[in-house]
Parts: sequence; C-alpha cells; structure tokens
Amino acid sequence: MVEKKRPDTRFGLADVSGPSMVPTLLHGDRLLVRYGAVVRPGAVVVLRHPFQQDLLVVKRAVERRPGGWWVLGDNPYNTTGDSTDYGAVPEELVLATAVLRLRPLPGGQRSLRAWLSWGASALRPLRADSSASSRLRAR
Repeated sequence: MVEKKRPDTRFGLADVSGPSMVPTLLHGDRLLVRYGAVVRPGAVVVLRHPFQQDLLVVKRAVERRPGGWWVLGDNPYNTTGDSTDYGAVPEELVLATAVLRLRPLPGGQRSLRAWLSWGASALRPLRADSSASSRLRAR
C-alpha cells in the first residue's frame, strides 16, 4: 500500500495492493482516508505494521482488545499479515479510517455498457460494517 498525504491535511489517498481485503477492496483500488478519525468495529483502517513500521497495511478493525485493535483481512483465503500473526495493534499505529473506495478504470473498455457499469461501481463509500466485524470475529 502506498500512502499519499499532504503534511497539513486530515485526508489523504492510499493505493491498495495485494488480495487480503478481497472482496471489499481489490488490488489497484484507491482509498480516500481520514486521519485521526474515530475507529469503530467494522471500519476499514490504515495502520503501520507492528513489526515493520515503514510498511502500511489496510485491514478491517474487528474489535478493541487489551493492547489495541484486533484487525483482520476480509479474504478468508489470505489470512497472513493481520492480528492472527502479530496480535492486537496498538492504537497509535492505527493512522486512518477509509472513507471512500475508487476503482480504477479498466483498460480497453470502450462500450457504453462497460463505462456505465464501471461508473456505477467505481465510487463506493466505506462505512463501519458491524456485520463484517462479527463475521470476522468468529474466525
């Protein structure tokens, strides 16, 4: 994930890479994130990896536990790189919450139907999803 933030803003852009948040987020998606926002269970968050703090990670905040937030990816087939590996993430490492997802325009799309289909799904607000939080907690 690549973070693009201007020094004096509360909002920024982040690029998603990897499959850990499929189906919610796909490789190549961009996120509008809000820094310093209140984290709620079910929110998609950007955090610093607890063991590699120069690495930024996008995960879902499942629940608050002693020591910080328990975070998991949405993809049940890719369970690495989340709290099952490194435990609860301290609050100070959770940097931002995702507000909006922007899907990139696929290359080679020329038909009106393809453009309309992309337009209908390209922008999607990301709200805290408590049903995802309870579903992931069971893992």
